[in-house]
Amino acid sequence: MTVQAKTTADDDALGARLYWAAADCWTIVLRGLTHYVRQPSNIAWQLGFPIVSVLLFGYVFGSAMSVPGGGDYREFLMPGMFGMTMAMGFMNTAYAVVYDSSRGVTDRFRSMPMSPSAVVTGRGVGDLIGASLDLVVLGLTALAIGWRSSGGLLDTLAGFGLLLLLRFALIWIGVLLGLLVPNEEAAGSLFAIAFPFAMISSAFVAPSLMPDWLGTIAMWNPVSATVTACRELFGNPAAVGDTWIEQHAMLMSIVWPIVITAVFLPLAVRRYQNLSR
Repeated sequence: MTVQAKTTADDDALGARLYWAAADCWTIVLRGLTHYVRQPSNIAWQLGFPIVSVLLFGYVFGSAMSVPGGGDYREFLMPGMFGMTMAMGFMNTAYAVVYDSSRGVTDRFRSMPMSPSAVVTGRGVGDLIGASLDLVVLGLTALAIGWRSSGGLLDTLAGFGLLLLLRFALIWIGVLLGLLVPNEEAAGSLFAIAFPFAMISSAFVAPSLMPDWLGTIAMWNPVSATVTACRELFGNPAAVGDTWIEQHAMLMSIVWPIVITAVFLPLAVRRYQNLSR
């Protein structure tokens, strides 16, 4: 076989592998979306929780909250609500992965002639589609209570893009945790991780109003970078301090998701490939 023929054969084999990886990934996505539509209780929970949270923080707690430097608290709140919803979404990912593992579905996938990464990447793409739906519902709720973006169409779209970028990165943490925890009951305990991760940030309160040690943690939370960047893009009150991390929120809202994805995506794929070995 000549060098040119060998190169052509290698290229064809690579193209075939990429095609089947994409095709298998899309099959998993369709499976996930089908289950999503056929489980109305899960839809009600995933869409209802953000709506109730908006009403709770906006109207029950909002009257007692203030924004450093002035501004309407609900305008300050909504980007934080968007960020919190994206941050806590990895629990849904982890639970779905555990659900499949505990019922033998994951083992069945592994026994099939399909791309080794398809189950993991399919879950990621499917959850990102679900997260987009969450943002649509939450955005409509925000408009109903009077929130507006004054940053222009492109800036507004960029803000929602950053939110989905954060959710995309956190999906891989959810997949990895879902492959590590032994059962659904253990997956429920992940709320103890998700809740402080979302709350100890600038989502609801400016870090400058927190104790110094807690404010430092909040400032370096990836959720804070995305939320602050979105506030700037939406033209909402941002209450940005003078620290480096707060002044460069736009940069870090891109850097954090890239770092998280680079670390946890390979770990999730490797964990899936090493199951039962």
